[in-house]
Amino acid sequence: MSAPANSSFPAAPGIPWSALARLIRLQNQTGTYLLLLPTFWALILAARGFPPLHLLAIFLAGSFLMRSAGVILNDLADQGFDWQVTRTRARPLASGELTRRHAIILLTILLMLAAGLLLLLSPLVAWLSPVAVFLAALYPYCKRWIHIPQAMLGIAFGWGTVMAWAAVQGQLDAPVWCLFGATAAWAVAYDTIYAIQDQEDDRRIGVKSAALYFGASIHLGVGLAFGVMMAFLTAAGWLADLGWPYYAALLGVMIFFYFQIRRLQQPLTPAHAFEMFRAHIWVGVTLLIGLLGGVLR
Repeated sequence: MSAPANSSFPAAPGIPWSALARLIRLQNQTGTYLLLLPTFWALILAARGFPPLHLLAIFLAGSFLMRSAGVILNDLADQGFDWQVTRTRARPLASGELTRRHAIILLTILLMLAAGLLLLLSPLVAWLSPVAVFLAALYPYCKRWIHIPQAMLGIAFGWGTVMAWAAVQGQLDAPVWCLFGATAAWAVAYDTIYAIQDQEDDRRIGVKSAALYFGASIHLGVGLAFGVMMAFLTAAGWLADLGWPYYAALLGVMIFFYFQIRRLQQPLTPAHAFEMFRAHIWVGVTLLIGLLGGVLR
């Protein structure tokens, strides 16, 4: 499928700052928070308390840069689909407001800035970083190939925990793989909820998503992902010998998940699905506080 004709290459005069800001979703940083929070989990658990401030700052900046790069990669890959989807047809690339040249230039700048941050981290993190870029580039194409492309998104987001742990410890230990698995499962759950917004358009144009795959059993699919996440987080707590505040946070999150599963058994509007998706920021914050309490008990 081809994009509209006005999206081809001649660049408009001047720098379209407003369109570039919308290209990286500057007005909506939910994705950045969902990428950032698991890296903070890993930093706290690896440091057994408050991590160095410079690492918090580096991973904050890195999460913003990589999420921004990721959505550009997504829009470049999906330009031919996005203009056919109600929710995405006004995106700068899909509408032709920006050219692919604009997007590629901004993408290059973001990746160069992210690479610059690696100079401030341990060599192991630098060795791990190409995997993050590869996963971010691969994810947009998975919706053409596999029925649950959210799994690749989860692996990409989970890789941030691996890099954060390596930044503190200089090695990879068992608890980080539990955090990696928990983050991957969590992303499958919340991004399946997010995909409810586009079910009808995705079905019409032939794009795969977990929301379509699970269909009427979406509450079971999301519930399974929540269960896997909780199992990995429980294992991480046991391996790291965390105290009771961590398990109290897990209990609170489990109750929240129960109500989301119940809500998924009822018809949802796109607006309700987006609200449920955004609420997962507070899941990440709750677990962050629980982890900190668990290591400092």
